[in-house]
Amino acid sequence: MSYVEFQGISKQFGETLAVEDLDISIAQGEFFSLLGPSGCGKSTTLRMLAGFVTPTTGQIHVHGRDITRLPPEARDIGIVFQNYAIFPHMTVYDNIAFGLVERNMTKRDIRRKVEAALEQVGMSGYERRFERELSGGQKQRVALARVLVIEPEILLLDEPLSALDKKMREEMKFWIKEIQRSVGITTIYVTHDQSEALTMSDRIAVMEGGRVLQVGTPVEIYEYPASRFVAEFIGESNLLSGRVQEVTDGRCEIDLGPAAVPAQAPSGAPLSEGSEVALLIRPEMIRLHKVSEDEAPMLEGRIAEEVYQGSLRRYQVETAGQKLTVEVANRPDLPLRSAGEAVALYWNTESGVVVR
Repeated sequence: MSYVEFQGISKQFGETLAVEDLDISIAQGEFFSLLGPSGCGKSTTLRMLAGFVTPTTGQIHVHGRDITRLPPEARDIGIVFQNYAIFPHMTVYDNIAFGLVERNMTKRDIRRKVEAALEQVGMSGYERRFERELSGGQKQRVALARVLVIEPEILLLDEPLSALDKKMREEMKFWIKEIQRSVGITTIYVTHDQSEALTMSDRIAVMEGGRVLQVGTPVEIYEYPASRFVAEFIGESNLLSGRVQEVTDGRCEIDLGPAAVPAQAPSGAPLSEGSEVALLIRPEMIRLHKVSEDEAPMLEGRIAEEVYQGSLRRYQVETAGQKLTVEVANRPDLPLRSAGEAVALYWNTESGVVVR
């Protein structure tokens, strides 16, 4: 059952339509991400849910209650901002206790709750430190503890990892997800980082130009993108331009010029023979072999470039009038390919997805 519902939500700032006709349902306890490039409307959507921005049209419901026009303080929603918004003149303890003091709780109850929150986020022993004495990851933990201690119905996270270095971001992704699971709080997460969304989310809404283009699990979004934009924005993509040659029982043949290859037909509107489409093949799904007469490849090509990346080797392969990226695990039992070498390209039929 849906716990948070956006129904026909739009927001216009002057002549700019920031969010257009948005319909999303989020389940209780779900980790739901709004993913998209800068300016796509994801932060505006989050701020409408928080009560900082009023929708131009539509309604927002939480647990069946219409909160569209309620002020932020009446919504029982906690938010962690990109800059953490920690009070520099307060200790860690006082920062976390701030919301409880505002609720006129007793000192005894405040201490009990703050100590529990500190332990929950792994910050016990840091009570008397100030912001200037904390690392980026520690500030993030304090900001999250300050929200969780007031026990909101919903947790909103607005690009919370963008200020951290790569190593810390990787650590915090898993830590935030672990905390969210242990608490069981409904969480809406805004990010432009596809890795964060794929790693942490139960479901993802991909946004562009104020509209939601696709909602699905990380697997659905990555392996079965609903459009060319989603295919290119999520992960690295090889998109081969072609023409539909034949369609039968959920399968199709795509004429790529040098060869016709089988693929899965997309869901939604049926394909028509002769229509122009793109065939998506992820770099890690392609296998490279020597050209032989024993087995017909999907395509043949020639290595244009080889790049060493530690655990992976990346090849640029010229084929079908364009270059494909191929990722191969860097293992001693797999042969190395060199620039100029002729190669045969193989992939499973299920790995080729047609997008319009």
